[in-house]
This record gives sequence, C-alpha cells and structure tokens, in this order.
Amino acid sequence: MVTEGDFCVKGRSIRFAWSIVLLPALPCPVLAAEFLVHDQAEYRAAIVKAAPGDIVRLADGEWKDFPLLFEGKGTEKRPITLTAQTKGKVVLSGTSSLKLAGSYLVVSGLVFRGGHAPGAEVISFRRDSQNVAAHSRLTEIVIDHFNQPDRRKEDRWVSLYGHDNRVDHSWFAGKGNAGVTLAVIRPKGQAGANNHRIDHNYFGPRPPLGSNGGETIRIGTSEESLSDSASMVDSNVFDRCDGEVEIVSVKSGGNIIRGNLILRSQGSIVLRHGNGNLVERNVFMGHGKPHTGGVRVINMRQTVRDNYMEGLAGTDFTSALAVMNGVPGSAINRYHPVSQAVIAGNSILNAGRITLGAGADAERTAAPSHSELRGNLMTGANADTLFQIEADTRGIVFSRNVTSAAVPAPLSPGVRQIATALARAGNGLLYPADPQLAQVGAPRDLKPLALKDVGPDWYAKPADQTGFGTGRSVTVSADGLATATAQATPGEVLRLKAGRYTVNAPLNITAALTITGPAAAEIVFSSPTLFALAEGGSLRLEGLTIRGDKAPRLPGNAAVRAAQVSTIANYAVEMDGTVFTGMDAAPDFDLIATAPATFADHIDLNGISVTGLSGKVLAASAETSGRGLYAAEHIRIINSRFERIGALADILRGGTDESTFGPEVTITGNTVAQSGRVLLTLSGVQSTLIEDNTFRRGGAITLAHSVGSPDTRIRGNRLVETPEPLIKKLYPQGTPKVQVSDNTRSGDAS
Repeated sequence: MVTEGDFCVKGRSIRFAWSIVLLPALPCPVLAAEFLVHDQAEYRAAIVKAAPGDIVRLADGEWKDFPLLFEGKGTEKRPITLTAQTKGKVVLSGTSSLKLAGSYLVVSGLVFRGGHAPGAEVISFRRDSQNVAAHSRLTEIVIDHFNQPDRRKEDRWVSLYGHDNRVDHSWFAGKGNAGVTLAVIRPKGQAGANNHRIDHNYFGPRPPLGSNGGETIRIGTSEESLSDSASMVDSNVFDRCDGEVEIVSVKSGGNIIRGNLILRSQGSIVLRHGNGNLVERNVFMGHGKPHTGGVRVINMRQTVRDNYMEGLAGTDFTSALAVMNGVPGSAINRYHPVSQAVIAGNSILNAGRITLGAGADAERTAAPSHSELRGNLMTGANADTLFQIEADTRGIVFSRNVTSAAVPAPLSPGVRQIATALARAGNGLLYPADPQLAQVGAPRDLKPLALKDVGPDWYAKPADQTGFGTGRSVTVSADGLATATAQATPGEVLRLKAGRYTVNAPLNITAALTITGPAAAEIVFSSPTLFALAEGGSLRLEGLTIRGDKAPRLPGNAAVRAAQVSTIANYAVEMDGTVFTGMDAAPDFDLIATAPATFADHIDLNGISVTGLSGKVLAASAETSGRGLYAAEHIRIINSRFERIGALADILRGGTDESTFGPEVTITGNTVAQSGRVLLTLSGVQSTLIEDNTFRRGGAITLAHSVGSPDTRIRGNRLVETPEPLIKKLYPQGTPKVQVSDNTRSGDAS
C-alpha cells in the first residue's frame, strides 16, 4: 500500500510518499540536517541547533573578520561537521580564527588566507580553559601565510588541547612571525595523556625566523615534560621548514614520530624533554642544504630506529645524529642526561656530522650512559670528519655498525670501517650492494611519502620562491628609473645605460629586483635613502657607480635601508662589482642599514669598492632586545676594497638562546685602508671566517662569543697599523671553537 505521511527530522515534519509494509510499530527516526549559512548571524543560529550527525556549511566566498566558535557534542558515529559549501572556496580573511569545544566535531575544507589571528591562535581546540575539544578532527584545512603584521608577535596556527583529537590532510605554509606552527598544549597540572594524532599533513616552507620560536611542531613544554603525551606524528611531509634548529620539538614522553618525510629542511627532530619517545621509519632528504639535520637525543629511554637520512649537511646541534651531553641533576627546563637510548638500524648517508656528547661544556658535563648504537650504516660527505666526539662515550655500547669513514678509537670495534658500495633501490633510497651488509642500516621496505600523499588534493604545493634574474629584462632610460622600479615584477632585471641617473626620492623595492649596468651608469641620489626595502623586496646591484655626495648633510643616511616597519618575508641584498663614493660628508652614513623586526636571508658584497663612507658598510645591530634576535642569516663580504670608512660591520645577536642557525659571517679577500676607531664588531655570531684580508690603519676588531658552539676562524690576514683581534666570551656556557693562525702584524696600531 502507498500513502502519504510525515517523517520526523529533528522535530520538523516533512511530507513525502512512502510504501507501507505491515511491520511492528517503529520509533520515528531522526535524520541529519544540513544548514547552508551565508553570514555570521546565520552561522550562530545554525550552530546552536546543530545536533549529532548535522552538517553546517559555510557558503562559498570570503568571510572576513570571523571569529568562529564551533561548540557542540556529536557522537562517534554521528559527529557534527563544519565544512565549506565547496572545499577550498571558503576563505577566512582579516582577523579570523576558529575555536572548537565539545566532542566528536569535524572541521574540513576551509582556507585561512589574507589576514591573521585576532589573538594568540588561529585554530584552537578549546573555547577557554574549562571547555576543550575531545575526539575531534581538523581535516583538509589550509593556513597560508596567515601572519601577524609584526614578525616578533608570537602566535600559533594550531593549538591542540584536550585529548584524542586529530589533525590530518591539511596544508600549513608561509609562517613568518614568531610562534610554533602546530602545538600540543599540555597546561601545567594537566599531566594526562593526550593521544592526539597529526598525520598526512603538508608542512610547507617556513623561512628562518632569526630567533627562538620557529618550530613547526611542538609537543608539550618543559613544565609537564616528565609525563606522557602519547601523541603520534606520522606520515607528514616537512618541506623547507627552516624556522629554527628544532623542526619537531618533543617536550613530553611516550610520543611516536613515524613515517614522515623531512625534505630540504634546516633543523632536526629534537627529543628536547620527556622520556620514552620513539622516532622510527622517517626519511630525511637534505640534498646537502646547510643545517639540515636528523635526530637530536636528550633524556631517558629514547629509541631512534629504522630511519633513513641522506645528504644532511648539519653539524653540532643539527648533526644527522646528535647525542647530547646533559646537566647533572638537571632542572626540568635544561638538559637531562641521555640514558638507556637505543639507536639502531638507521642509514645515515653522505652526512656532514654525527656528534656524540654534543654540547658538552661547563654546565653539560654528564655523558650519555647505558645506551647503545647498533646496526647503523654511516657514511660521510667528508670521511675524515664524519664523527665528532665531544665527551666520554664509554656509556654507549657500539655493535654491528658499519661506516666508510675514519673510525675514532673510542668507537672501535663496534663500528667497522668498510668500503661500502651503495645502489639505489626501487623506493629511491640507497642500500649496500654487498648482500653481507643487507641487515645493516634502514629497512628495505621503507616507502617514502610523495607530496601528493599529504594535504588536501585541491590546494597546490608552493613552488620555489622567485629569485634574482628570473623575470623579464627592461632597459631603463636616464629619466625612467623611478617608474621602472615602481612597476617592477618579481625577478625583473633593470638594465641601465651609460649616463647619469638622478634620484631625488627613495626608490621603494617591493620584489626581487636586479639593477645592472656598466660602471659608466652612475646613480646620484639626494634623499636620505636611495633604496628602501619594503615587504617582499630584495635587491641586487651589478656593475654600477653610486654617488652619495648630494645626500642631506644630516646623520643617518643609507644607500640601502631595510623597512622601517616589521616585514614578514625575509629579504636579500646582493652587490656585485659596484662602486660607491661620496658618502662621508654627513655623519653616520651607512652603506646598508638593517632595521628591527626585519630579517635578511643573506647580504652578499662581492667585488665592490667603497671610498669615503662615514658610517658602517653593514649596520646590523638594530635588534637589541636580548631575546636572540638578529638581522641577517648569512653575511658575506668578499674580494672588495674599502677606503676611508667608519667601520666595516657591526653585527649583533643578543641573548642566550641556542635555537638559531646564524648569524654566519664570511669576510675574505678584502682590503680595508683607514677606518674609524672600531673596524669590526661581531657579537653572538655563530660562524665566523675572517681570512686573507689586508687591514691597513684600521680600528679595533672585536668578537664576543655567546652560548652554543660558535665557530671562529681568523687566519692569513695582514694587519698593518691595526690591533690584534680581541676575542671574549660573554657567558660560561658554550664551547666556542677558535682558530687564530697565520696572521701577520706590522706597524704601530696606537
């Protein structure tokens, strides 16, 4: 029999036709409801009504300044879902955020782009300290360059509170301000297991932050680090995650880091606090990029097994394998000694360094104990320097390890030196060709992730950043430089012709721009700044002549000046074969002036000539907070000539933090004739090479080491009427490596 009737949908009657079969009376079932909402008011009304199994869809389009609160209680089989009308076509912009509270909630398909969080978190698995999320899921979410305007202001993109939550198949890239990308938060006094899972996500490019706080993932903090979080980080891709030395910072116990691909990323997986963690079956591909690291081991009962590491160029704390020295009776926030570590079945190939007893100094005096390294395959980019032993290794049992590198005596006989031929297998990884070594190193059934395996399939992975000289080439007339600069596109090359180019106002640089020309192409500027770097701007100068004698007779001029407001994108300055003159009529006239809250990936001066400069060639000491901030990652001054300058460089990295890579300073092959009272000041620099320079009638050269393992080499320089370099240590911690050799000095330096 066919009739018409009512069907209950959450208390609403829907008319439809149905067939009746004589059956026992059944209760009226409840169907899930769907809500398509078009504004914030409709959303708030819908979310109040949402019940288990319901779906709330945000209409396609831009949702600006939207503080989303998603609160409800679903069930395991009938979660409440918040999603996009069409995945990827709902963009939250401006000051937008998302808070989840309740249980069995699912969020999917949303994009955060073109704005920043109104507070300390973009997405938080809690409404407040009393209302957190459990058994909830964040999937196919995108957070793309969603940064605070001030790079120094800290926020987190995802904060996992509560327990049994999952973040998967999501996309996170472009974080440029301070703060971890994704954090498992374990508030003080809440020591219970979290059981979170973080899997199949794409963690994309994060440039060096230039201070602490640039981790990609952090699990816990030191306060509750002696309890277990029991969280899992598996099957993710970390691509160019260069924020700081800790890519994944584990600060709790009982966690598993498994099956991830770490690709061209500076830093390491660091077992910083907590015990009983497992790092297994991860693939690290460094491609020889500086500071690419593997695993750093601290604390008790850590297991590092069956990992594959190739082309990791890091040393010291970012070694392919770093087993730390600890602090006897360590405070909870320092370095507990390594004990009962098992490091087995790993392939560490073409590595820059394996460091045992890393960080040993006056504080970290406790060597690893009751630990073992067995069945590992280890080869080095340099066979003579693969192993670095900084402390007593008698607490480590070595067995069945194989290396092609030179074996230090303390590691023998448990590490055998064997010339090992390697062949690339079908999975793209290298294994010993000798069948007798088949059981040494990483397992042969590893399957490295591909980029297509992670993140949402509807949002593309980012390409490499546009560099110098990759765009179109434009010839610029004498009166067209300002217009051409303002209209420049990324990677563009402006070609100047012989003649004078007069600049009366700063040229704002907003993209990667090259300006080139013959030496007869002369730029004369009359403004306090010639080139003003703005957000996204980088500058390369080639073969020009630049005169500053028309600049104002006031202090503080600069040929190139970093932005005077905070910028998120890191910049670069390159000067090649360019001549600078006439910058000494006004006081404190700098060639390059950095600024607080900006950061240079590199500053390269190659084959330039500077005659008459009252200030500094490079003024890079503007960050004075003492929080470990600094101005530039890589600084290279090579094969150049300087005459009558105030100073060559003033470079500062303050504070006692050990989680950054730089600054790295190279000064080689230069001639400096006549400087001010201070020729060169380097403070807190992590790597210094001063080699084959001639300093004539120069001022003081001062280097101050801070914490960590600063590496200073001063060799083969000629000091004429110039004092000997002064090297001092600012703190008792740290183990500086210093080489001062083959320098010659003549004349009176008084």
